[in-house]
Amino acid sequence: MDTFQHISVAEVLSKLNTQKLVKIVDIRDPQSFTDAHIEDSLHLTDSVLGNFMQQTDFDTPVVVVCYHGRSSQGAAQYLVEQGFEDVYSMDGGFEAWRRECAFVTK
Repeated sequence: MDTFQHISVAEVLSKLNTQKLVKIVDIRDPQSFTDAHIEDSLHLTDSVLGNFMQQTDFDTPVVVVCYHGRSSQGAAQYLVEQGFEDVYSMDGGFEAWRRECAFVTK
């Protein structure tokens, strides 16, 4: 794949329910992540990016989450360019998740 794919909140939920090896990475600021985030998501920052890339298989599906689904597109494309094969940007970002899935948010 040469580019990321868009994915809806419902599709993310479906992937989480059917695939064990889905990584959700949240690129929002530290305080927003601390205040609330998708359960089991990783706060992906520049300081942990190298470790994430070393510890994650390039064929593992990765869903990138930001505030509203815009910034995650650039981050998702970057991961594709680094060799990740199955990368998604979640449409609507964390705010859409919060509206639709408050029950699985920490």
